[in-house]
Amino acid sequence: QVQLVESGGGLVQAGGTLRLSCAASGSIFNINAMGWYRQAPGKQRELVAVITSGGSTNYADSVRGRFTISEDNAKNTAYLQMNSLKPEDTAVYYCNADLSLRGSRGVKYNYWGQGTQVTVSS
Repeated sequence: QVQLVESGGGLVQAGGTLRLSCAASGSIFNINAMGWYRQAPGKQRELVAVITSGGSTNYADSVRGRFTISEDNAKNTAYLQMNSLKPEDTAVYYCNADLSLRGSRGVKYNYWGQGTQVTVSS
């Protein structure tokens, strides 16, 4: 019923920039929050940044000041602008959405995208 499609990953040198996009589509009534998580090889998935429908944001300490999360509510799309990238930012980045569906009477659902690879070379 809902798809999250990420784009914008790739290979970049340390100090470079990338912009990730996550477009949500389907029978969406309201998106409460969208976030970005990442998982490096051999590590657990971790929160990178989250933004609520009201525009409040939260960041992992490791990316605060370098990454910026934003959203376009009209397009049901979230973005992650990543500046000053470091090799330790290398991971698969996953989009996450907390939302309600049309006709679901306010029941919240949580969805994940398929992930996009970000590789930062030193």
